[in-house]
Amino acid sequence: MEEQQKREPSPLRKMVAVSSIAAGIQFGWALQLSLLTPYVQTLGVPHAWASFIWLCGPISGLVVQPIVGYSSDRCKSAFGRRRPFILAGTLFVAISVILIGYAADIGQLAGDDITQKTRPRAVAIFVVGFWILDVANNMLQGPCRAFLGDLAAGDQRKTRTANSFYSFFMAVGNVLGYAAGSYDGLHKIFPFTKTDACNVFCANLKSCFFFAIVLLLVLCIIVLSCVNDPQFTPSDEDRGEEAGKTHFSCFCGEVCVAFKGLKRPMWLLMLVTAVNWIAWFPYVLFDTDWMGREVYGGDVGEAAYDAGVHQGALGLMLNSVVLAVASLGVEPLGRMVGGVKWLWSIVNFILAICMAMTVLITKVAEKERQINPARIGHPSVNVQAGALAFFSVLGIPLAVTYSVPFALASIYSSTSGAGQGLSLGLLNVAIVIPQMVVSAISGPWDAWFGGGNLPAFVLGAGAAAVCAILAIVLLPTPKKADEAKLSSMNMGSFH
Repeated sequence: MEEQQKREPSPLRKMVAVSSIAAGIQFGWALQLSLLTPYVQTLGVPHAWASFIWLCGPISGLVVQPIVGYSSDRCKSAFGRRRPFILAGTLFVAISVILIGYAADIGQLAGDDITQKTRPRAVAIFVVGFWILDVANNMLQGPCRAFLGDLAAGDQRKTRTANSFYSFFMAVGNVLGYAAGSYDGLHKIFPFTKTDACNVFCANLKSCFFFAIVLLLVLCIIVLSCVNDPQFTPSDEDRGEEAGKTHFSCFCGEVCVAFKGLKRPMWLLMLVTAVNWIAWFPYVLFDTDWMGREVYGGDVGEAAYDAGVHQGALGLMLNSVVLAVASLGVEPLGRMVGGVKWLWSIVNFILAICMAMTVLITKVAEKERQINPARIGHPSVNVQAGALAFFSVLGIPLAVTYSVPFALASIYSSTSGAGQGLSLGLLNVAIVIPQMVVSAISGPWDAWFGGGNLPAFVLGAGAAAVCAILAIVLLPTPKKADEAKLSSMNMGSFH
């Protein structure tokens, strides 16, 4: 790979173009996070089982991202190393969102009885589309970030700048996606989206995904046509190492060596990160469903539920705005409280308090509906303000979660002599495995305690409190000079 290292850094405009794909990716993620748990329940999947569908996210993150990353490093296509994966990922996203949006219509054509609560063929189409979407998004993210590294050509300043642009466009995509999800009149632009099998909520989802496809395709075409991606030619050393080995065996060998070489600080960091994501994932799974059920008092398919889901999407948009602003202050806040591990601990206590506060907000909303049934679908201003404040405040701990663990991984790997890239990649394992566990248990866990979303949120609150303590007790304190690396870390999205 010597010729890659000899390249000059590319112009900033090309880095901005590649970074802009993050807006298209994140637009789709935002719709997925805010609307798809409620949507699959309209197709008849019980609340207790809805979380199982989300297993595809962590599984694809665990399997697809490392394989795609490894393969794109060694892709010898004349189209370049990264561009084939970006093109394939974009096309698969387009296919998946069409399957998801039209699941109800395709299910009806295949024989579903739309008068029944459960439509099995529609659910099957949805699940296939959902899994393709997660795989496609993971196919896009890794090569896009690697492409930015290629364009920076080892220039640290340009690498930081490129990552900053990527983070900015992620925030833009989040805001646009959640704003689209919060507006319940989008289907009026595309009146054909509403059908006998697809109600207003479903039609809005289709319309949102139309915009997501157009945005991602336009950004992808700009990158593929305007940004060069030279064909990769392996060095003699690379050829010697891979001689007589299959692509899969080379990949597995590198992963095994990476795990074997992990030092104690990295293992401890992975443990704390795993507990942290046990706290976060109930929120990721059920945030808008909680707004529709507990805060607005609706059942799936009712106007009150739909209104709550759209209000939840508005809350997620506010969360993204706070996240974008707070991410700029992570480094000074870390210095202010005595170090980044202390900052991570403090925001986990904030996360625990916020998750516990959902119980209070829910009980107040339920009491209002008992006193005045007209409050169903129309909670008081105080309840709405409390719910939106919950979403907004969580933007602060989320900004730290997207920055500090990866900064610590960078510090621990460099001080131990381990490879930084592999260490950061392995940290993702500590994120996706807890998500798999929470996806598998949260639905039944909620059912055991009477249904609804509060049991999973309480579980998240407990995990956040435990994580706050573990961060202080277990994690080694980095030197102040090493903590300066935090300024170069970018926020990200991990599913």
